[in-house]
Amino acid sequence: MTSEKSKTQWGQFIPLATVFFFWGFVAASNDILIPVFKKAFDLTQGQSQFVSIAFYISYTVGSLIYMGVSLLLKQDLVNKIGYKNGLALGLAISALGTLLFYPAANIGSYPLMLAGLFIVGLGFSLQQTVANPLAIALGPIKTGSQRLTLAGGINNFGTTIGPLIVSFAIFGSSVSGNTELSVESIRIPYLILGLAFLIVAVLLKFSSLPEHPETIEESTADATSSKKSALYYPQLLMGMIAIFLYVGVEVSTASNLPAYMETELGFAIGDIAPYISLYWASLMIGRWTGAVEAFTDVVSVQKMLRFIAPYLAFGVFLVVNAIANHDLTPFYIYGLIILVLIAADMASNGNPARMLLIFSSLGIVALFTGIGTTGMVSVYAFTSVGLFCSTLWPCIFTLAVSGLGKHTSQGSSFLIMMICGGGIVSWLQGFVSDSIGIQASYIVGVLCFSYLGFYAWKVSGILRRQGIDFDAKIRRGH
Repeated sequence: MTSEKSKTQWGQFIPLATVFFFWGFVAASNDILIPVFKKAFDLTQGQSQFVSIAFYISYTVGSLIYMGVSLLLKQDLVNKIGYKNGLALGLAISALGTLLFYPAANIGSYPLMLAGLFIVGLGFSLQQTVANPLAIALGPIKTGSQRLTLAGGINNFGTTIGPLIVSFAIFGSSVSGNTELSVESIRIPYLILGLAFLIVAVLLKFSSLPEHPETIEESTADATSSKKSALYYPQLLMGMIAIFLYVGVEVSTASNLPAYMETELGFAIGDIAPYISLYWASLMIGRWTGAVEAFTDVVSVQKMLRFIAPYLAFGVFLVVNAIANHDLTPFYIYGLIILVLIAADMASNGNPARMLLIFSSLGIVALFTGIGTTGMVSVYAFTSVGLFCSTLWPCIFTLAVSGLGKHTSQGSSFLIMMICGGGIVSWLQGFVSDSIGIQASYIVGVLCFSYLGFYAWKVSGILRRQGIDFDAKIRRGH
């Protein structure tokens, strides 16, 4: 694979996107498990957030294991075993984690449930280390960020249906009126998920994905660089903090939403799933919008797709909720909020730093709106955070690994390590909510977005000094 490749390698990208779907399915399903475990095991809001901590801290532990094994081998692990083998191994580890749900549900053990999620996350850690830079590499560099955005959109198809499926497994259909909590009912869905992990591992092993894609050198200075580690690059160091806080605000906004809707608005737990689904669908809406450049270089077609893609994704959300027999009436108004996303995407003009700054600012506005209002207005404000988080991962990831050259896979591993922010920030918000209330606790997310805006401003200058100018790349691309 070289930077001269003029088109996305769809035959390789599509099977790779499967693993992105799995990450989303499990991550969003956790938001349903949190209130269920809270009631079933009589937990505080802070204790219930151990679900997020167990899952997301595993990314840090997995990355540390990855680095330790690489040191023992005296060679980067993925470079040694190959990208396809790395993905297959990660899926097998995750499958082992799902097996723990069966005995954990049988004996009603919260710690064993957490152990299962932790092992699933360990496998995801290795998968993410491989899959993110690989998605960028499967085509021209100028659309690398858009390919990663598209993969994120597939991830969010998983996040959209995950809460609905897990909620159905626990409560049945919305028309059944069942409100009984049954931890045992999650056994079969997670066993099926584990089987799916193993099937995809085999399929990827025999796919056309490259074992050793050629690293794209992004700056002339890097070609002669004597830097011995990715940690010598300031864009990566600051990017690690950005990933920590971005995943933190994305996950904590959703994982604390059930508690807000239940305690402040009087929702039953079984009725919250569609709104969790809307939050994660919002990320899908934004990512489908941000990925249009990966499909075509024709500017007029891109402009048209920027309006079609988000509403197509919104339609997917409506369809899956209609199939689940949920009332769609409360969600139609959300179509107007999507117009804000479209305007922001157009204003960014494909520059990841500019997009990060604009979307972080809108995230702050959304959270302050949710904190300062009541009723369904506040719910829509909090769910719209998903729209403004939607493209931040590929923006941060692309900016953080730009110019790393031969250190790209190592830098990727460091970034994956910081996904633990999803658990830590969620727990922090849950802890803060016990003191100042669940609605006011969303100030934690405001602080996260504030740093992301600062990183967007600062990293542009850092990269320009290294000879990397995304605006120039975009001009050349068009």
